[in-house]
Amino acid sequence: MSTRTRTMDAELFGRETNFQYSETWIGYAIIALRVVMGWTLLQGGLTKLVTYLDANPENNWTAAGYLANAIPEGNPFGGVWAGMAGNPVIDQLVMWGLTLTGLGLILGALVRWNAFWGAVMMLFFWAAALEGGLMAGLPLAHGWVVDDHLVYAALLFGLGAIGAGRILGLDARIEKLEFVQKNGWLRWILG
Repeated sequence: MSTRTRTMDAELFGRETNFQYSETWIGYAIIALRVVMGWTLLQGGLTKLVTYLDANPENNWTAAGYLANAIPEGNPFGGVWAGMAGNPVIDQLVMWGLTLTGLGLILGALVRWNAFWGAVMMLFFWAAALEGGLMAGLPLAHGWVVDDHLVYAALLFGLGAIGAGRILGLDARIEKLEFVQKNGWLRWILG
């Protein structure tokens, strides 16, 4: 396997920087990040969807229990989350949002669209885990400020910014369709 090494020159945070990278290994890394993140979301969505569809209504998944009882005390948005508890639209958005976003990432389809909405979901989940406000240092159950949801949101942002669906994903094929070629704005949700 040949690996082409390139040098990237960029201005980051007001400072000129340059570094070498391997195009081949960057490609593999992007595919791995896209598929692993997709699997994480798909698995979360499918487990909720399967239990939601259980024949025994007592076993059906709902976000109501979490929203009404598991939001940390002192959460600055506690009233918002409690108000969402029991809303069937919230349940559907969580189940289908996780499932379809994960599937789209795995397939490399509509990656920018999926990455954006996946990041939005992760920011909501992060905000639900807050144990206090800004003056309290934004504590979370497992750390300060940063938890897995914020890491996932940043990763999803990166996948969308890169256009990760173009690397061995369906977006590379979809962008070649005549309809997409005539409607260039569609490339903003692909990639």
